[in-house]
Amino acid sequence: MSKTNPAEISRQLIEGITTGRYAVGSLLPTEFELCEQYQASRYTIRAVLQELQQLGLVSRRKNVGTRVESARPRPVFRPSLASVDDLVQFGAEHLRVVQSVEEVAVTAGVAAEIGCAPGARWLQISSLRMDGGKDGTPMAWTDVYVDPAYAELGELVRASPDMLVSALIESRYGRQIAEIHQDVRAFAIGDGRIAEALRLEAGAAALKIVRRYLDAAGETFEVSVTVHPADSFSVSMRLQRSAG
Repeated sequence: MSKTNPAEISRQLIEGITTGRYAVGSLLPTEFELCEQYQASRYTIRAVLQELQQLGLVSRRKNVGTRVESARPRPVFRPSLASVDDLVQFGAEHLRVVQSVEEVAVTAGVAAEIGCAPGARWLQISSLRMDGGKDGTPMAWTDVYVDPAYAELGELVRASPDMLVSALIESRYGRQIAEIHQDVRAFAIGDGRIAEALRLEAGAAALKIVRRYLDAAGETFEVSVTVHPADSFSVSMRLQRSAG
């Protein structure tokens, strides 16, 4: 048998799981057996199995093997972002369901996170990103902080669930994004409201992404803090060696 590329191996294994050929609770063939079956390296097979694990289809345990856990893949955020335009387009992929819109004086903890003085007043827009509509799977919780002068944004974000808040600010006020600073870190969810909305236990592992949106003058006009379940988000990027 000729060598099979990783995408084809993944497709065949996913098809085997979703059609029941590999039943929930059963074990997939061992890494060695899969290497033989597909004429692939152990590195390739491990990468494929890791992808299946990220999709929630299998679990892997040392001295046990790869067990089928679900016949349906879990939706996963996997953006490949290279520009501001990519990020704006990415906002259209999942439905935003607004949870609350209110003017707040941020606590010291939030102030440190978003880079402002404690007690600073912001318009806070809290929302869930859903996969599959309002009754679908919650993918992320986002708190967006903008200038309180943009109070009417509350109605705009409800009326345009497929547009990022930054895109609405651009279209409504003409304040364009020139640069985005992004920080990603792992943490344990301590906010019970967010944990419940994401259908997680309090203290569950998650990823927090803080994005600061800057205009051409270098001033921050929006900050978003997004929480993703740890196993439902990955970021792909391509790095190239510069010339010279």
